[in-house]
Amino acid sequence: MKTIRVELARTKDHPEGNPGHVYEFRAPLDAEGHLDADAWPKVKQLCTVRRLENGTEQEKGLLIRTKGGKWVFSYEPGDDDDEAIFKFSTHVFKPGEYVSITEHDGEQRTFRITSVADWHPPAS
Repeated sequence: MKTIRVELARTKDHPEGNPGHVYEFRAPLDAEGHLDADAWPKVKQLCTVRRLENGTEQEKGLLIRTKGGKWVFSYEPGDDDDEAIFKFSTHVFKPGEYVSITEHDGEQRTFRITSVADWHPPAS
């Protein structure tokens, strides 16, 4: 399991990007850094996501795979609040790479991967 942090990349409104507009999520990755879809069903309850604005948590949810095979960040039951992740299964998750997320307002925005770190469950 890895913890992956992405920050808003350059946009028209933020020509330098916005390091305060962040998603942090956990996901199983294979040796090449791709999402491990085969491992996901076994750890899906651990695959959480947090959306942050300037260090403050705005939403907390799960990384899920829809019946159609698409990956989304989901915050509540149902798909009304889902945020789709473009070509998520083909991305390599390593710092410096990019991923596109369609946010609640319907806009697809590009995010830069800023860190990928090992995640271990807290000791009980």
